[in-house]
Amino acid sequence: MQTILVTGGAGFIGSCFIRQTLAEDPETRVINLDALTYAGNPDSLRDVWDDPRHVFVQGDIGDAQLVARLLREHRPWAIVNFAAESHVDRSIDGPGAFVQTNVVGTFRLLEAARGYWTQLPEAEKDAFRFLHVSTDEVYGSLGETGYFTETTPYAPNSPYSASKAASDHFVRAYHHTYGLPVLLTNCSNNYGPYQFPEKLIPLMILNAVEGKPLPVYGDGKNVRDWLYVEDHCRAIRTVLRQAAPGSEYNIGGNCERTNLQIVHAICDTVDRLCPDLPHRPTRSLIEFVTDRPGHDRRYAIDASKIRNELGWQPEQDFESGLERTVRWYLDNRWWVDRVTSGTYQRERLGLSSATQEA
Repeated sequence: MQTILVTGGAGFIGSCFIRQTLAEDPETRVINLDALTYAGNPDSLRDVWDDPRHVFVQGDIGDAQLVARLLREHRPWAIVNFAAESHVDRSIDGPGAFVQTNVVGTFRLLEAARGYWTQLPEAEKDAFRFLHVSTDEVYGSLGETGYFTETTPYAPNSPYSASKAASDHFVRAYHHTYGLPVLLTNCSNNYGPYQFPEKLIPLMILNAVEGKPLPVYGDGKNVRDWLYVEDHCRAIRTVLRQAAPGSEYNIGGNCERTNLQIVHAICDTVDRLCPDLPHRPTRSLIEFVTDRPGHDRRYAIDASKIRNELGWQPEQDFESGLERTVRWYLDNRWWVDRVTSGTYQRERLGLSSATQEA
């Protein structure tokens, strides 16, 4: 039985990684460390909560003593770091939490990993990996053409992306300075089941079903590359098992869409799956609102390196992935109701004080 320490395993992508790993790797045990902040949700792990191969520990990656104890007791062959504050709008409202978790937390996790790794027997030391999951937002904004590659210079434009860029640099530095066998992945926008409804796709699905306004930032022409979360997690598992220490891979869905195209596709899917809604067509609910401060215009991933070197490519195109996602939210209102019963009620986040006053 091989053990992996997963941080942030109750979040959107982390919980998908755990569900997928336990379903497809019967000889793997997962130690799941999560602080259970607003976006960490044990309900997302309901299907595996009682699996003896899943051990949940509530705690912070910045708690050096706790992390050291978990490493010492469970002796994982890998750490996969999903733990992060991850929403751009929240980083505009309160950047301090992003620095604390994404920068300081990652640094402390790296320190704990280095201390553990240096004490391992030689064979276990050679097999150990520290995989850090990051974002394409660290690269900044593209023009109308071109793609982010693994050698694109970093140029983050939001507090969130700046904090992730800093964490990436620490991960890379720990490999080059100390020899820690790290892996780094930068992904495009994820979507799929169990995503917290402050994000674009689940927010629009739920509002469309309920007849609430569909707020589109600016002119709606900001472009993102969209990646189904199950495909992303398969890519991470592929990198973890196959990539050489120090490797970096961009993971994308080969699926560029403007935000307005995304909202139109959601509306059309909801209309088709819910023909009895009294407010159809749901495109009539679209409202253009004040743009996000510093909103990057376009992201696009060149994922040819992971495809050519490791043989990974997405299994879902956007149409099939969106269909699965909309159906999941329609069929799992219990999860939605529980996750939105706390402090977040799908309100607008990320407006600067100057914008709010205007």
